[in-house]
Amino acid sequence: MKAVVNSVALACLASVLCLTVPQKGLASGEKPSLSAEKLSPELSGKIIAATALKSSARFDQFLAELSGGNLLDSHNKIATAVKRFRNEDKLKDYELHAIQRLLGIYTRLKYGEEAIELLTRMVEIPTFQVKGLPQHENPEFHKFSRFLGKVAGEFNLAFRNVDHRVYEISLDGASDEIVGIHAHADVVPVNPALWVLEDGTRLDPFKVTHIGERMYGRGTEDDKNGIVVSLYAMKVIKEEGISLLRDFRLLVDTTEETTGEAMPYYFTKNPKPKYNLAIDGGYPVVIAEKGSSTITTTFPLRAGTSESGAEAELVSVVGGMAKNQIPSASSVDIVTASPEKLTVKLKALADEFVAAKGDNFSIETAAMAGGLKLTVKGVSAHSSEPASGVNPVSRLFTFIEFAQKHSVFKSNHITDAATYVSDNWGLDYHGKVLGIDFKHDFMGPLTSAVTYVGMDVNGFQLVVNLRIPVGRSVEDIDKDLGSKLGEWKTKSNVAFSLETKFNKPMYRNPKGVWVNALLDVATENLSMPRDFLSSSGATSVHYLPNGVQFGLGMPDEKYTGHNANEFKRKEQFLLDLQIITEMVARIGQIPEL
Repeated sequence: MKAVVNSVALACLASVLCLTVPQKGLASGEKPSLSAEKLSPELSGKIIAATALKSSARFDQFLAELSGGNLLDSHNKIATAVKRFRNEDKLKDYELHAIQRLLGIYTRLKYGEEAIELLTRMVEIPTFQVKGLPQHENPEFHKFSRFLGKVAGEFNLAFRNVDHRVYEISLDGASDEIVGIHAHADVVPVNPALWVLEDGTRLDPFKVTHIGERMYGRGTEDDKNGIVVSLYAMKVIKEEGISLLRDFRLLVDTTEETTGEAMPYYFTKNPKPKYNLAIDGGYPVVIAEKGSSTITTTFPLRAGTSESGAEAELVSVVGGMAKNQIPSASSVDIVTASPEKLTVKLKALADEFVAAKGDNFSIETAAMAGGLKLTVKGVSAHSSEPASGVNPVSRLFTFIEFAQKHSVFKSNHITDAATYVSDNWGLDYHGKVLGIDFKHDFMGPLTSAVTYVGMDVNGFQLVVNLRIPVGRSVEDIDKDLGSKLGEWKTKSNVAFSLETKFNKPMYRNPKGVWVNALLDVATENLSMPRDFLSSSGATSVHYLPNGVQFGLGMPDEKYTGHNANEFKRKEQFLLDLQIITEMVARIGQIPEL
């Protein structure tokens, strides 16, 4: 699951969150000077552009090059910090922070291209869920584990495979206090046919394709990039002998996109970190995550019947391939003895429907053996932010219901599902049609998305994915939803069974120096407002102590993690590598979090 950041910002939750708590450095414990000079993004950019770092260079050599050049001529305090660090003098807080930022820049310069290559190799291992096979038994996850263990060994980092559920990489500090960095190896499934760019370029989802600044491939944004940048941050701190006051554990989940059972399993055998950061969400710091719910309706299979003389029948539907994924297209196969006649009729109805519902999607028909394929094309999105896409699944079913009013198809389980979608969900993505909509001032509105479609001997399944802010209990919503759908079932005489699963939202009131440090690192590097954010998606820190999201998504950019043509911008990836390195050093060196 990927978490998509809601742009609603929070000025101050309570007095403890007004961000006035001073940070403490490794040695001094002084309050930072108001005149302390910060290493700005502009200066960082100049250093990156001007520095030709050899692959064999060490951090001290990098600092020596800075000292010997003229880049720091007008930045006396940063130049002094570099000199004092190289002389092993006691540093003031702001001096230490400058060194930590330079460590991030050094990591980017030395290992940026190598990190991109490692991401490429990870993407090539297709770690998506195989139906009927637990993740911990999937050979691709075993392959990923072996690969990750080999990389960790080369980086001189301790690696453990915890029963093929969670992969743990350790960076030890001077105490037993643990900071958990959370990422995940599993990705959502793909439909390769949808991985086509607007110019017709076809992409292989499991090969990284570089086009301009974009690196296309499944997992480039969600979330193998998080694994890679965290690994290199730990590698650099280890090989440079940077002292840390606490331990770090990179915890790589294998079920984040599916059952979510791997991390709880891990914690039955291992202590929970005192502080937990999900590198699987948004910058700067996300303190609230909506709850999630799946509403699964199963319609009994039934042979097509017609009282109006319709001879065409809907036989199979393709929707989203995962419950948390809105695809870019959804289609239905139609058996008919008169394809030409039906094509004309459907085109006329499609033109009318599109004109009434907006022109941001299309409805097309194509001939197939025995009939037609009708396809609705929209815009793919993560199910946690349906408004960022155009849902073709809900549009397909509402169009089927619209066509039924013109006696186009025989009635069967697929038309039952279409009536259900049209009457209860429609094209709205806030639950307004069903009357379960509400909104929280900080976390935003409840959202709904029709996502997954499946069919087996047990029936025709349809899943609606909800994302729920605080403000109403999930128990109350579940009861209300069951009551409303029960009333509709009786009124419509459409048979179905209902299964609901709810996870409660997370809403934190973060305290402590460490949260301020996270805000500093993100906002100073990215020149963004110093605000807490809320997310529509949940991560593995949802139920853990002191759990927040820290990157790697930008709040003003659409998240592509669950989409066809998923990509990560190269410049953002390199910035992530820089930021996560600085973050580990900063959090690791604060005396008390």
